[in-house]
Amino acid sequence: MILVLTCDGDEHAERVVGTLAAADVTVFDPARFPADATLQIGHPGDGSTVRALVQDGRRLVLDELTAIWYRRPGNPVAHPRTVAGDHVEEECRVLAESLWDGLGCLKVPASRPVIDRAGRKPYQLEVARRLGFDLPATLITNDPDCFLDFYDRHEGRVITKPVHGNQPEAGGERFGRFAAPVTPADLGHADALRLCPVIVQAYVPKRVEVRVTVVGGELFAAEIHSQVSNHTRYDWRHYDPGATPVLPHDLPGDVAGRCLELVERLGLTYGAIDLILTPDGRHVFLEINPNGQFLWIEDATGLPISTAIGELLKNGVRR
Repeated sequence: MILVLTCDGDEHAERVVGTLAAADVTVFDPARFPADATLQIGHPGDGSTVRALVQDGRRLVLDELTAIWYRRPGNPVAHPRTVAGDHVEEECRVLAESLWDGLGCLKVPASRPVIDRAGRKPYQLEVARRLGFDLPATLITNDPDCFLDFYDRHEGRVITKPVHGNQPEAGGERFGRFAAPVTPADLGHADALRLCPVIVQAYVPKRVEVRVTVVGGELFAAEIHSQVSNHTRYDWRHYDPGATPVLPHDLPGDVAGRCLELVERLGLTYGAIDLILTPDGRHVFLEINPNGQFLWIEDATGLPISTAIGELLKNGVRR
């Protein structure tokens, strides 16, 4: 019995659920709780625990789950007529997250606290360093002087990216914050770093960028020809589907082994790893997303990632 936690309209979840036709699968968005669903954690006093979800008149005993996919769940939403809605939503969030965290079944990509830790760029960079990945020269700081020294040392060929979130909000408007080169004009605002830290990295020349999707013990690598388009030259997430070829990539055995070990060391069963293949043939680690998107890779290359996730949910990790 499998539970998929995700928001409505998640095409990635729909594709994977479509591979699980013979399995008992329930899809649930915690945003339906508490208005349209109930959750329960019971300790009867006999040493046992009873956890349950009821939605659409169906009661699901969560202790009978064999796997849970913590895909992209929404946060609980209070009923519009609820007094003190913020308080209610926080109470519901703590209950729901405590419930998911306490389940003993297989978790994909991991339990929520493990996902949160694995998603921290400074932490994953350190784990990758210990595994022997080739890393860009990197500085993470809010010290303007250190930043300027780094900029000079690398002759201005540096990029910056956020320490964690890439969709900041200002003045009620949300905008994307991608990896971007530092320009001479930016140096005039260097003192603003005191207010917020940033990741600064030496620019790494690219032959192609590589997305490695690890599913359990399986690995799917694709090369993104980001240098053919100015939109994607510094960050392929400015994806230009009409001008950016994406093809299967033959990953060297030692790099593939590090990718598998990185996912395992981070406590994950799934991870989307971003690498750069340099003109001289080095695979340089950038970051890993514990819940990265995969359909665009699958559709462009034919790599059977959805099927692999379905097999993982049904059968567990296979090496």
